[in-house]
Amino acid sequence: MNTPQKFENDENRIVYVKTVNVADLPQEVQAEAGDLNRLYALHDAQGQQLALVADRRLAFVLARQHDMSPVAVH
Repeated sequence: MNTPQKFENDENRIVYVKTVNVADLPQEVQAEAGDLNRLYALHDAQGQQLALVADRRLAFVLARQHDMSPVAVH
């Protein structure tokens, strides 16, 4: 059990979950959001948005399904 392991750079496996106000989004996204006031964006370490979902729990599940570690941004 003391076999050395080579790990990938963990920074590439972290995604940040951020609350986004629907009013701050483009009109076409606002139209698709329906009656929601906020959505949750997932961003990579470089700040690129990877996904936009309706539910915080879904954002964390989505990240984990793609073998990433979600971190909440306050």
